[in-house]
Amino acid sequence: MELADHLFRHEAGRITAALTKVFGIHNLDLVEDVVQEAFCQALATWAFRGVPENPSAWLMTAAKHKALDALRRKRTIRIFAAEMGRLLESEWTLAPTVAEVFEPAALRDEQLRMMFSCCHPNLPEESQVGLILHILCGFSVDEIAAAFVATHTAIEKRLPRAKKVLAESGALFDVTAAADFSIRLPAVQRALYLLFNEGYHGASPESAVRADLCVEAIRLCTLLLEHPPAATPATCALAALMNLHAARLPARLDAQGNLLTLLEQDRCAWDQERLSEGLRLLELSAREQQITTYHLQAAIAAVHAQASSQQFTDWAAIIALYDALLTLEPSPIIALNRAIAIGQIHGPDAGLQAIGNIAGPERLATYPFFHAAIGEFESRRGNHAAAQEHFATALQCARNVAERQFFERRIAGNESS
Repeated sequence: MELADHLFRHEAGRITAALTKVFGIHNLDLVEDVVQEAFCQALATWAFRGVPENPSAWLMTAAKHKALDALRRKRTIRIFAAEMGRLLESEWTLAPTVAEVFEPAALRDEQLRMMFSCCHPNLPEESQVGLILHILCGFSVDEIAAAFVATHTAIEKRLPRAKKVLAESGALFDVTAAADFSIRLPAVQRALYLLFNEGYHGASPESAVRADLCVEAIRLCTLLLEHPPAATPATCALAALMNLHAARLPARLDAQGNLLTLLEQDRCAWDQERLSEGLRLLELSAREQQITTYHLQAAIAAVHAQASSQQFTDWAAIIALYDALLTLEPSPIIALNRAIAIGQIHGPDAGLQAIGNIAGPERLATYPFFHAAIGEFESRRGNHAAAQEHFATALQCARNVAERQFFERRIAGNESS
């Protein structure tokens, strides 16, 4: 099941983008049916014959065959992509045309086109981002709901409406000549940011850390970097942020799968190659005067990355960066992280006061690490009874097994203090 989930994340978006080039954006429902059929065939076949040596290639081949079958069945009653219609009418050109869109360079280009096609100006940003997460990243309705802090029902209604607008657009977005390219780019960046966050510290009930989502977000962000008009300072900063955080993934869980705080992590286990790439991209992002939230978040990650330990972290610099970040993007989560940094340098009383000053604290009521942060500060003050209450609330809000175990350890540690 884990392999199937990984493959669906990694391959579904690529196959969908390729087949949309063939069938046309107005036939997106048919494309998704073909992709689903290919994956169902894979699961059924592999259950009996075992997983092939190259499952990705197997899936691509299955998708090609399913597409050809669908084209032969439907071409008399459907109108396909205008630029490919004639090629799909002839049996001589049908198979080569389908094969061509699965070439590596074509797959890369079509994923880029699909990302920007999803960001149609007639759609609100949340719908644009939701489409990218669903079509290109294989997010379920529940995962999109968690990413947006929305209900399952709301997303279930939003996605079909967004797909209808996409289908009515008539053609995939031309990333080489479009006048509104720069208008659509921020929504694409936002979608990849949410994808990475869902992997790094999302709300999945299965796992607190999902490295496959982080890797997929970095892969798609790399597609942007490889396309010159999309390789803006903001894109470089976003890629820097992803790499700097991804560098910590090997140390976020211990051998038993327990979550580790930044203080507990073995910094020697951090991925030095990703750290170097993140720092390189952060420097590259500073080639212009533009400062975005991605720049500031990446700069905070860089301060942590360059510190030899928690003790030698430049917390004053981190607080200053959070101050700037709150100016650009007021958010209770950012304010909470700032309060935690204040507590590191000025002590638990100052940390608790900063938490008490957060605007809109009700938005953090179900966020487990809000209650855990208060518990940590109360514990440091010696108020162990109060700390226990907050750790217990955090435990009630835990979203997966790893988080529950993390808070149970905090409760046990506080009891023995």
